[in-house]
Amino acid sequence: MLRVVIVDDEPLAIRSMQRLLAAHADVSIVGTADSLGTAVETIRATRPDLVFLDIELGGGNGFDVLAQLDPQPRIVFVTAHARHAVDAFAVAATDYLLKPVLPERLAESLARVIPGGPSRRALTLRTPGRTVIAEAADIAAFCAEGDFTRIHLAGQPSLLILRTLGQFEATLPQPPFKRIGRSLILNLERVRHVASRGRDQNEVVIEGLERPLPLGRVATLRLRAALEAVSRSP
Repeated sequence: MLRVVIVDDEPLAIRSMQRLLAAHADVSIVGTADSLGTAVETIRATRPDLVFLDIELGGGNGFDVLAQLDPQPRIVFVTAHARHAVDAFAVAATDYLLKPVLPERLAESLARVIPGGPSRRALTLRTPGRTVIAEAADIAAFCAEGDFTRIHLAGQPSLLILRTLGQFEATLPQPPFKRIGRSLILNLERVRHVASRGRDQNEVVIEGLERPLPLGRVATLRLRAALEAVSRSP
């Protein structure tokens, strides 16, 4: 059972998270708090496995809470402001959720904490027209397209999702996924070979995709290094 504390200065936000977590039988909410002071007291008293922590709190912020905790539990930041994402991961946050929290994103966060959880190897992909639950093994690549990410599924049409590549990277199992460039994450288990197409122009052949994906020189070097590391691992 995963023991959880919710910290947010908005009562409606706490109730919303409570409703979302109620759908997960392996999660127990052991406390809630609505300010910096009560957050520190509640976390120290309950010693949770995971804290869903709002960044902007009355009397301080979520980073101030962490500064008063030793040892620190695992943290998932929950906030309405994407600008804090870099700071959140700088303090080794498990995940970063934007309000309003979507059920599938919450499931992804929990899957990173609960060993063997049912969502650990699957991603929920939502487009305006449909929702696809894809096993990680069936995803060949993620390609950035501005604020969107194009997901290449083995043997299926690609999906264009309104989430950045960085947001996907934070939730993907590594290995088998590896970011090899600013705009590309590959499933190393599906990489078959890298072919040269001229000076600084290469392409990677991936099982399940009809066409190879183009690679620049730096991405090619990173991919080859990642594949060598995988081949050396026991």
